[in-house]
Amino acid sequence: MEKIWVENYPKGVVSEISATNHSLLELFDSSFTKFSQDEFITNMGVTYTYAQIDEMSKFVAAWIQGLSLKQGSVIAIMMPNVNQYMPIVIGALRAGMVLTLVNPLYTARELRHQLNDSDAKTIFILTPFCAVLEKIVKDTNVNTIITSDIGDMLGTVKGKIVDLAARYVKKAVPAHSLKSNSQYKVHDFKSVLKKGRRMSYTRPQAAAKDVALLNYTGGTTGKAKGIVISHHNIEIATSQFEAWFQPVYDGVDNDKQMNTIVALPLYHIFAFVVSMLGLRVGQHLTLITNPRDIDGFIKTLKSRPFHLLPAVNTLYQALLAHPQFKTIDFSELKLSIAGGMAATPETAKKWLQATGHPILEGWGMSETIGVGTANPFTNKDFNGSIGMPLPGIDINIRDEDENVLEIGDVGEICIKGDNVILSYHNIDNAGFFTADGYLKTGDIGTMDDKGYIRIFDRKKDLIIVSGFNVYPNEVENVIEGHPKVAECSVVGVDDELQGQSVKVFVVKADPSLTKDEVLQFCKEDLTGYKCPRHVEFIDELPKSTVGKILRHELRKQAAQT
Repeated sequence: MEKIWVENYPKGVVSEISATNHSLLELFDSSFTKFSQDEFITNMGVTYTYAQIDEMSKFVAAWIQGLSLKQGSVIAIMMPNVNQYMPIVIGALRAGMVLTLVNPLYTARELRHQLNDSDAKTIFILTPFCAVLEKIVKDTNVNTIITSDIGDMLGTVKGKIVDLAARYVKKAVPAHSLKSNSQYKVHDFKSVLKKGRRMSYTRPQAAAKDVALLNYTGGTTGKAKGIVISHHNIEIATSQFEAWFQPVYDGVDNDKQMNTIVALPLYHIFAFVVSMLGLRVGQHLTLITNPRDIDGFIKTLKSRPFHLLPAVNTLYQALLAHPQFKTIDFSELKLSIAGGMAATPETAKKWLQATGHPILEGWGMSETIGVGTANPFTNKDFNGSIGMPLPGIDINIRDEDENVLEIGDVGEICIKGDNVILSYHNIDNAGFFTADGYLKTGDIGTMDDKGYIRIFDRKKDLIIVSGFNVYPNEVENVIEGHPKVAECSVVGVDDELQGQSVKVFVVKADPSLTKDEVLQFCKEDLTGYKCPRHVEFIDELPKSTVGKILRHELRKQAAQT
């Protein structure tokens, strides 16, 4: 199909992206040289320049190379958005390693699966999450653990105050006893920097096709599946976003450095590619460790002008509802971007009225490095579409037999581009791609004659909670482990705040089972957003003649209650 959307691109946006065939190492070298004296990251009021992070990441890289790991070994990082994150990410890649980014809120079960499936040998972890690692590290191949306190990059005095507050005031650091033993060695982040400073760093040979990330997304089999992401995928994805936003960048005075608010967690692919884009074009990144602290978030927004604000719908809602929202200066804001989940029409309307700027709607997947479609930034009205394909991306709509459908027909959205992954990790890739190499997204939608795409339904059973994927089978596998549960089925229900929330229908094996017991059981093995908010007991689950549970019947029932 001809790329009919290109003629509708905003003025100044190129239609295609040229591949450089470079690894991310070239991107790092170029940006750190070009923007060396500019500010790069700020967290909790403490700022580091490009030159400082350049140097620090090489210390990390040199220390990692001293572990004698094979090039391409997997290193895990389990942290929220703190200043340590970027030098560790860049340092690991500069050492020639592959990163797997871990949700710091994962339970022990979820963490064990990712560490084992990725075969991670090393993990950088923030101290508050060490208690979770301690529960399962013996069941993994991890042999090197680097712990870091929250205040490690906040300066001596402020760092100590923050660490004491986290440990003794907020009680945010559960006790653990991770110590070096015959299976693994434990180091602290500050000692890594100190030792790495004295070590020699050797720049590895890295190709564009080499793997950079082994990221994980929810799996329909009940376990998260690994996504194999190359240096090329990331480099192209940042180029595609840069091209789409170029007219916006052109509208900022040359003497001003753009400030991007990074409130989405950096382990999330959209936040990760936004940070790589920021590094590519020399932006300043303001890292938000806890976006749920709206008081603190607003204080940060008021501390300096900001230009880009990517967020999920729930965060926009929380900001709008805060009594101090009207005290924020939005005069420098250029783009508000909905990432991770769709913005609701009501939220978009209120945001436009309050700030004078629309929320830019788009769509992407972990498998596409967060890049796929977007509405033009010139659009002021919320149109309910996910926009049009970005430069270098081809999208068509297909039927179940993979035939490309006509304009206006409804079918599965299929996508192709250099940003799209080529394979999954440790699973059979059959069925995920069309015969001619398009990724089958599982999303049902249609395209109009201008290239705008509208999604009618999510993947058949996927639940989107505040922008995060929840797959019913995973939740069901946990709940059915309860001795009082005979069987269960999970569906998504509409939720005004989160977009969707999780509801479970449970058939009791023991009449004494209560809702509280189900919820408490889930909390032990599931991250918070995966835990059901609604529990309904049912005598039997609706099933087909072959015994398959009919989730669509349960969705209807849930909608009626």
